[in-house]
Amino acid sequence: MESTESTAQPAAPVLELAGRTALVTGAAGGIGRACAQTLAAAGARVYVVDLAAEAAAALAAEIGGTAVPVDLADPQAVEALPADADIVVNNAGLQYVAPLHEFPVEKFALIQRVMVEAPFRILRRTLPHMYQQGWGRVVNLSSVHGLRASAYKAAYVTAKHALEGLSKVVALEGAPHGVTSNCVNPGYVRTPLVERQLADQAAAHGIPVEQVLTQVLLERPAIKRLIEPDEVAQAVLWLCSAAAGYITGTSLTMDGGWTAH
Repeated sequence: MESTESTAQPAAPVLELAGRTALVTGAAGGIGRACAQTLAAAGARVYVVDLAAEAAAALAAEIGGTAVPVDLADPQAVEALPADADIVVNNAGLQYVAPLHEFPVEKFALIQRVMVEAPFRILRRTLPHMYQQGWGRVVNLSSVHGLRASAYKAAYVTAKHALEGLSKVVALEGAPHGVTSNCVNPGYVRTPLVERQLADQAAAHGIPVEQVLTQVLLERPAIKRLIEPDEVAQAVLWLCSAAAGYITGTSLTMDGGWTAH
């Protein structure tokens, strides 16, 4: 009697980004690391761009990518980044918390160089390649602070609002060439950047560190938890997929209802 058991093998995962090359900044940790891992799992070859050379090399070895250690505050170094990316994820960022009248001018300038000028320079280099092949995806890791402001974050809020504008310009210019450009706007994500803010926020608001999470970071979202980096990475992957081919010039909010107020 013949067996009725199926001998069919499980279908291989669809590697939608096979043959594509992604460049992810700030890729050695936090959201950037999750994005690099997720894009690589979807078949993309990933440039792991980060200031932390050892961490970038370790991740590149893990995902079969290429480590590109670089200081994004150095314009000449940015101009030497690879120009053959089909996908660009502008994720790198830094934070500084202080009242505006006490905000160090050099910190303000540094944050703009890393979070606005560097994305501009990277896109200026990579868009010609995308245009030539008639396909490209630009995903800018903005923030709820690209849509709303918070006290004591003059440089960060300014940079994220500027990144929103840059993203929209790329959407308009890139559309005839098959290139989409969007922002992803998470609230507070469970990353070292957020964890390092706790003491600064406590000092700025005059409250104990243990109260910062509930009284400051999670005060406005309706969903009272931090976002996980992988959740953001999955949104980035979707924006790179064929299913999102008609979505451009938009901001995908992942803020737990923060902007619903």
